[in-house]
Amino acid sequence: MKFQDYYETLGVPRSASADDIKRTYRKLAKEWHPDRHPPHRRAEVEAKFKQIAEAHEVLSDPEKRKRFDQLGEHWRHGQDFQPPPGGGRTMSQEEFARMFGGAFGGGGGRGGAGGGFSDFFGQMFGDMFAGDGARARGGRPSRPQAQRGDDVEADLELSVGEALRGGKRAFELQVHQPCEQCDGDGRLDFGACPACGGIGHARAKKSVEITVPQDVRDGQVLRLRGLGQPGDGAAGDLLLQLHLVPDDVHRMRGEDVEADVVVAPWEALDGTKVEVKLQKGTASVRIPAGTRAGARLRLRGHGLARPSGERGDLLLVVRLGLPESLTAEQQATLRKLGEGSAPVRGGVREV
Repeated sequence: MKFQDYYETLGVPRSASADDIKRTYRKLAKEWHPDRHPPHRRAEVEAKFKQIAEAHEVLSDPEKRKRFDQLGEHWRHGQDFQPPPGGGRTMSQEEFARMFGGAFGGGGGRGGAGGGFSDFFGQMFGDMFAGDGARARGGRPSRPQAQRGDDVEADLELSVGEALRGGKRAFELQVHQPCEQCDGDGRLDFGACPACGGIGHARAKKSVEITVPQDVRDGQVLRLRGLGQPGDGAAGDLLLQLHLVPDDVHRMRGEDVEADVVVAPWEALDGTKVEVKLQKGTASVRIPAGTRAGARLRLRGHGLARPSGERGDLLLVVRLGLPESLTAEQQATLRKLGEGSAPVRGGVREV
């Protein structure tokens, strides 16, 4: 098998930190995941993906990385201490201590300071090769600390009406979930997991429900814990930025909300009461007699939260409308009303 320089595979310097290696691996894993490439490149992409996964496996493990830095292409066989060819013999632990005691422990046998033979291999290859000496001193093989997954950012459009009414809002989100085939390990007995390509997680749709905050504002960021990138330890968080967009009835006017309220012409003529849904319950609003289309009625403090902590106003814009169905007599009455009337003005209509 051709030697693979894992640093070159990931494109990081030999001095790269664990976080640098982690970030670079995730970027490359996304770029070279087989699902992101056409079928005719599958073999090439899978081979590259396996190289990336192998490089990450070694360089993210402090012990494996240490052996790779010291032994290069022979790092896998660092634990095999072979006698020199040509009739050599295996050196006893005592002989080794006498020969290298000054440099590796400062003395004779197992009782010398630092442990002699065991310390030498402990320094060279880590505690896993230090034998009983390391365990006798209470040492344990070092394990990489569990890494928390990265936070991810997403945007969610929320209509001004939804923000004003409050309540709950459900939406679907693309998330990373631990691979079911390999339990998030990324590897099976025969090598990299084919289901996730060695990443340890796969993309899936997740239905999420949020409660619209009472102080919701445009650009506000909600932190949803545990919905970010998976990690060796806990998953990261999802930082969800809310964007308020107008709907058919509601729109932002500076720090206030403008909403249409539709009344019949005879209601505007004689006056009426209408019920308006607010974030907390409803409000009964009086439309004065003789109100013209386009008139604005201000409900103070019933808008959305302002950055100052106060609430803005709700501006009701009066619109004229007709019932969905009219009798023949009602239609005739409307046509008679229009005979000789002055043209209606307003909006984009040219008169």
